[in-house]
Amino acid sequence: MQIIPAIDLLQGSCVRLHQGDYDQVTRFSEDPVAQALEWQRQGASRLHLVDLDGARSGEPTNDSAVRAITAALSIPVQLGGGVRSLERAEALLSFGLDRVILGTVALEQPELVEQLAARYPGRIVVGIDARNGKVATRGWITDTDTEATSLAKRFEGLGLAAIVSTDIATDGTLAGPNLTALRAMVEASSTPVIASGGIGTVSDLLSLLPVGVSGVIVGRALYDGRVDLAEAIAALGEARLQDVT
Repeated sequence: MQIIPAIDLLQGSCVRLHQGDYDQVTRFSEDPVAQALEWQRQGASRLHLVDLDGARSGEPTNDSAVRAITAALSIPVQLGGGVRSLERAEALLSFGLDRVILGTVALEQPELVEQLAARYPGRIVVGIDARNGKVATRGWITDTDTEATSLAKRFEGLGLAAIVSTDIATDGTLAGPNLTALRAMVEASSTPVIASGGIGTVSDLLSLLPVGVSGVIVGRALYDGRVDLAEAIAALGEARLQDVT
């Protein structure tokens, strides 16, 4: 299970939102490239970027930061937020990103997911953001009646790289992951599931091991110092070793 540090970009800065609320913003760094390099130095094997401006408006306002990050790092980088067309996805992949994440369009234009997955096998991720089990779109602003697990099943067999399953109620709260929702998602889809939302301690990370997720995105806990990335990676390695023996 990979621990994937998150950098959420808002107007070129590293920030975190509380439960997806753009009115509750905490700024952590004005230099996202330096922050990305620090996570790589501490042992990250992948970086997760979110273009919050793109998620909210669909406008690509953080492309210069994205280009700079991918140019500076040697580890793979994935990005979500505002990827709502074939042209936008291809532009982002041309920046050096390893994967792009489709969120809103996965619900509104599922045929685009199919098209991109066929054209770029293993490089397309579907991001499913849920509030009370129902999909929320457009930067978590719009609630829908679609069950998150039903949307995951819609994309079975496409060769997606992963599904990023985000529980909005726990995101940015440090209160622990929604294990029930994550188990349901893992059971609903054969696509690897990456957990997102609620991680506050190393114990929270360890609680995900039996769930069967392939990775976990961690944001606020790293920035607040509640989780040390290098120590967390070592703790997961020790836990896996104990399971083997």
